[in-house]
Amino acid sequence: MPAKPRVPLFLISGLAPVPNGELADLLRAGEPGTAVVHHDLRQITEGIVRRRVQLGSRDQLTVLELAHGCVSCTLREDLLPLLRKLARMPQVTRIVLRLDEAMEPEPVSWAIDHVLVGETPVREDVDLRGTFAVLDRTTWLADTTGDETLAERGIRASPEDDRTVAHVAISQAEFSDVLVLTGTPGDAWIGAKGAAILDRVAPSLPRVEMSTVDAAALLAAVPEDARRGEVTDMHGPLLRGQPPLRADCGVAVLVFTAQRPFHPERLHDAIDVLLDGVVRTRGRAWVASQPDVALWIESAGGGLGIGHAGPWLDAPDGPAWEDVSPERRTMASLRWDPVFGDRAQEIVVVTDQATPEEVDAALRGALLTDGELAAGKEVWLTYSDPFGEWHEEPCEDTEVDPSKHDANASKGKEENQ
Repeated sequence: MPAKPRVPLFLISGLAPVPNGELADLLRAGEPGTAVVHHDLRQITEGIVRRRVQLGSRDQLTVLELAHGCVSCTLREDLLPLLRKLARMPQVTRIVLRLDEAMEPEPVSWAIDHVLVGETPVREDVDLRGTFAVLDRTTWLADTTGDETLAERGIRASPEDDRTVAHVAISQAEFSDVLVLTGTPGDAWIGAKGAAILDRVAPSLPRVEMSTVDAAALLAAVPEDARRGEVTDMHGPLLRGQPPLRADCGVAVLVFTAQRPFHPERLHDAIDVLLDGVVRTRGRAWVASQPDVALWIESAGGGLGIGHAGPWLDAPDGPAWEDVSPERRTMASLRWDPVFGDRAQEIVVVTDQATPEEVDAALRGALLTDGELAAGKEVWLTYSDPFGEWHEEPCEDTEVDPSKHDANASKGKEENQ
């Protein structure tokens, strides 16, 4: 008997639970064999997750008690095995995964592709065909420009979750294939400003109105060149599509580039410019005290994170040219320096209250001076470095450590509705 073909999978993300559920219902109604999966994480800090599975006339709620209350554990211990189980059921022809409001689709997509369930990842059973981000225009502008944290809103994905609401809102929009708009802005200015931000953080994505679209039209809106769960290459292009170059409603784009390194302490002092009046920052930084590794800078709202993006091609332990994407090879070739290779600054900043000029001035002031540049790498390595190393919590490991995560510690109580 031939193996069942991979089952189409669609992801839904968004900060507004009611519209998210409405979109899932829309897709479920469009095809009888659609299974809808939703994990409610509102009590995850207490080690409790409520899982709902809808398939045909079945509507089943399972209360999971996890030894470690976090999204990573939920993925490994329940969601990924469940996706495989559903995909192998003959009556399931499509799966809709409705993510909790606190979840970003990119880590879930990565887990589907890379985390082993048994001996293989779940991508062997499901085919991610599209990701939809639901944007409620009533609240989206305030969400993306505010400093509120997920903890303050009561929707954390783990006890240690310190992400901002803005980070989640923008990450959901950036990673999607289609933006599904719902709700009404408070006034014309709010609507125009929200659209201006979308034009700059997700310039190539189609936008559809939930109130006027059906399941077939929604699926048809996924572009041919959609990313379909493709995880961000930290050394790849920083923007998918071309954002407007002119400012609109006070929202503008700065592409900061330079081919000399940052002084670590001056960059640390200047980094506050990315937290005040800035909607979004994403990019690679070359810091003099860490010459062989690119640092990844990302901010949204009042939150900012800096981590390692992997070695430069010119670094002693850098990847081989044939092992990186064609886009990365092309960009490296165009800017290759005989001394510094492909090392360079490339940071995209979407500004709101701040101006591109003041952000550019602050970042340029953090670059090495001509005298510091001439001093050379041996001197740069002596600079005090406030950035240090990037550390991940144990629950971010890509493989389960049995001493930390007991697979038998996840218990389920079935409740049929």
